[in-house]
Amino acid sequence: MTAAAKQPTAAQRFDTLLNTAQRAWQQRQVEEGTFSLALQIPAQDPLKQLPCLAGESSFRFLWDSAPGLCLAAAGQCQHLDLAGPRRFELAQRFSDTTLQRLIDASPEAPCQARSRVLLAFSFFEQSREQQGSVEAAPCLQALLPRWQLSSHGQQSWLRMHGHASDASDVRVLVEVLWQMAEALNASSPHDRPGDATVLGTPVGCWQERYQPALEQGLALVNEGALHKLVLAVRQSIELTTPLSPLPLLERLRHQQTGSCRFLWQRGSHDAFFGASPERLLSLRNGRLRSDALAGTAGRGEGGETLMQSSKDRHEHELVVKAISESLHEEGLKPQSPRRPQLARHGQLIHLHTPISADATGHQALALAAALHPTPAVAGLPRREAMHWLQTLEPFERGGYAAPIGWIDQAGDAELRVAIRCGHLRGHQLDLTAGAGLVRGSIAERELQEVSQKLAVLADQLDLHSGSRERTQSPLH
Repeated sequence: MTAAAKQPTAAQRFDTLLNTAQRAWQQRQVEEGTFSLALQIPAQDPLKQLPCLAGESSFRFLWDSAPGLCLAAAGQCQHLDLAGPRRFELAQRFSDTTLQRLIDASPEAPCQARSRVLLAFSFFEQSREQQGSVEAAPCLQALLPRWQLSSHGQQSWLRMHGHASDASDVRVLVEVLWQMAEALNASSPHDRPGDATVLGTPVGCWQERYQPALEQGLALVNEGALHKLVLAVRQSIELTTPLSPLPLLERLRHQQTGSCRFLWQRGSHDAFFGASPERLLSLRNGRLRSDALAGTAGRGEGGETLMQSSKDRHEHELVVKAISESLHEEGLKPQSPRRPQLARHGQLIHLHTPISADATGHQALALAAALHPTPAVAGLPRREAMHWLQTLEPFERGGYAAPIGWIDQAGDAELRVAIRCGHLRGHQLDLTAGAGLVRGSIAERELQEVSQKLAVLADQLDLHSGSRERTQSPLH
């Protein structure tokens, strides 16, 4: 008998899947609920397959840390939107309740294929009064998706969540899962449209809007009112051709190899996306890791210059100390190298210190609440810095510099700080970036740093003549 003859037929594989699902239904502990089933499929690229996975779904999600975990998700099975000071606690409660009550027909699937609640926070726990007709996103969005397509290495898994109240519902869910697997295997993601050049025109000059806030922020740190303040700027671009985030994120996969590309799309006209180099936290088998990422230079300036910069080293040490103290207050014993490393992300170089701790028995989102926002994106002291950000920044931060990520059935989680990002609303793309001000900061250097960070996404677009001003400060 040949090796090919030993392989089960498609009909046999379907029967095995159906029998597994029916057995899980018979052994369930509840009368009805959310049924979860996973199927291993031939290797797929979730980024390229997201359009096929999503179909007509209004919600789409991408988490691309390739060569690590790459996860695409679509549709909504259960969700929670809210605002307020208890949002991390309530997000943890929603995640625990939702994942623990699943009727899981695939409990032996590998960790990459676990059911996940997806999470997107806003920077502030409560939005300011909104101007105009644009509806603000909730300050927390927590969601169990209908579909998950995950890949790690050469393994890919498709998982589905759906409501079941009797055995016939289970069979329908198995059939729908099987049909989606066949559609993914038959699709040709390389042929999809959307790779054309994107044209746009910057709205106004961000430097002119940023200068007054920058001068006041420098005065606050130089006079000792604050140890650090991370002022952000927003550049709006009016698009003259449609923008699909996926081709842009695919290019960033090659240009920002050390970052995690992400997409949170609430509808065809509302997409938040970027390539974050900064991990707020990851929790794996009780082991926590957080990144202190502060101190920035362009590739042309060289890593040694950054390492020897007293201003950048001081800014970085403030972040390392604050993260470590926050973890200490939660009862952890964080560890970190004495000297920072250099982390290269595209054209930017950062000072980077990994911080780790044994977090056995701790909940991921309670730790996230203690860490957010770090001084890398807000300032010190935290409360006073947050007040000045709301005073000096003339726009709503929304998801910029806020946690985004997931938590799974085992309590493992990863949250990134949403920087190097853009928010697409119809024909308007808003890019946001910030720079850390400490005593000794120089206004021209901060303008240069912000322009380099805005360029991570802006340089993916073909902007009309004269628009290089949107990422180039007068120094360039």
